[in-house]
Amino acid sequence: MSEPIKTDVLIIGAGPCGLFAVFELGLLDMRVHLVDILDKIGGQCAELYPEKPIYDVPGIPMVTGHGLTEALMEQIKPFNPTFHLNEMVESVEKIGDPLFKVTTDAGKVFETKVLVVAAGGGSFQPKRPPVPGIEAYEGSSVFYAVRKMEQFRDKTLLIVGGGDSALDWTLNLQPIARRVTLLHRRDEFRAAPHNVEQMRALVAEGKMDLKLGQITALEGDGGRLSAAQVKGNDNTAFTIECDTMLPFFGLTMKLGPVANWGIHLENNLVPVDTAAFETNVPGIFAIGDINTYPGKLKLILSGFHEGALMAQKAHRYVFPDKRLVFQYTTSSTSLQKKLGVN
Repeated sequence: MSEPIKTDVLIIGAGPCGLFAVFELGLLDMRVHLVDILDKIGGQCAELYPEKPIYDVPGIPMVTGHGLTEALMEQIKPFNPTFHLNEMVESVEKIGDPLFKVTTDAGKVFETKVLVVAAGGGSFQPKRPPVPGIEAYEGSSVFYAVRKMEQFRDKTLLIVGGGDSALDWTLNLQPIARRVTLLHRRDEFRAAPHNVEQMRALVAEGKMDLKLGQITALEGDGGRLSAAQVKGNDNTAFTIECDTMLPFFGLTMKLGPVANWGIHLENNLVPVDTAAFETNVPGIFAIGDINTYPGKLKLILSGFHEGALMAQKAHRYVFPDKRLVFQYTTSSTSLQKKLGVN
């Protein structure tokens, strides 16, 4: 087990609400780490609608999910938060007053005085392909995410899907795998055109294979994959030899391990007070789409407001002996100094 990472505040979720919370906490001198199950910052904005326009962020007539994420990252730069991506928080244990021990699925351990759940609708979980018996291969030769590229060196790799994730990993793993086959149900892709062009060039050069069709069955013993049976677009059946498969069928939202942390839940949401958006567990807060209270609106701007009030109460846990004086960034020279504008 690794040495615990000690921090004032740990935020679960690096979407817009989690990012803006870094700003509010930073203004009050609190150090922040963030954990997110995705491999990129931005939460639902980055994963589900990076190019989709958002029209209701105050003062910004229109911004994309990607654009909002970039702007928030620029805004929190002075506070230098640490991100732990591709990790999911598995357990939360109260070990002090206030102090929590938080462990991720990668074995990372945090000790934090304040925990902020900003996990949107929960954690993103990969959609399982409708292939009979696929469960037997999961974790040994079927994987839904790439944690370490080296794991796929010299593998005969079948990548299934036609979106950005499928194309990105096809291009990234092609140089180190023994052979890569990309399988998609049709010859059109929902991925960046440049990546599609690169993939087609590799196919033309004979450096990888592209097949069209859908998997009907998997072959192999003891969780070790040996081949996939495929029904082609022309209804012909064929076999693709492979020892490893990466299916990218999109993501779905699930509450995940949050349900096991001792926090009260109400219809898969976390009830909070509206003074500080604190849960029934002192020191654990919930902001953004994952919380519920009378009059709750699932808007990004609501999450920003919740993050600001949360930070005021969090300050009491982190600095119990320090009086908090409310200040405005427009007039406070000390806040402006923290932001690097004075």
